[in-house]
Amino acid sequence: MQRSVLVATSNPGKLRDFAGAAATFGIRIANIPNFSSLPEVVEDGTTFEANARKKAESYSLAVPGELILADDSGLEIDALGGSPGVHSARYAADHPHAAEANTDDPANNAKVLRELKGIPELKRTARFVCVLAAARDGQTLHTFRGDAEGIILDAPEARMASDTIPSSFSLRLARRLPN
Repeated sequence: MQRSVLVATSNPGKLRDFAGAAATFGIRIANIPNFSSLPEVVEDGTTFEANARKKAESYSLAVPGELILADDSGLEIDALGGSPGVHSARYAADHPHAAEANTDDPANNAKVLRELKGIPELKRTARFVCVLAAARDGQTLHTFRGDAEGIILDAPEARMASDTIPSSFSLRLARRLPN
């Protein structure tokens, strides 16, 4: 019997990526049935984990007994005190913490670069953070956190693919820091 996990997303690329990773383990990945008709969960947590847990727990109530996976991710830039953080997807808004909709990637990127203007490259350390939460019947079962350390560049490097790092600032976190 093949195990299945439902992912709380409307992003076909994210579903494809999860499906590819899970196939090796005999796990089937699918979207939550009628996901687009469910009320959107407000991501008002102060951490990536809080938002991922909230989404996983809330959406798991719509499909009793099913294992639900939800995520939250974004950039933490040291020179900006950890911003944009949980506000990465809506960073270009006038008030990112209160924005009801995401802002587009070019606008988010431009704001980050404006705020980093004049800061030397070696002081532009940052990390892409992704937290996944697995829940069933309104209860978080486990969370997972991954980080990718890097430096925010003035412009994307030509050799980097635009989808190297899945975030609103994918073109910015282009070079890994040496160990």
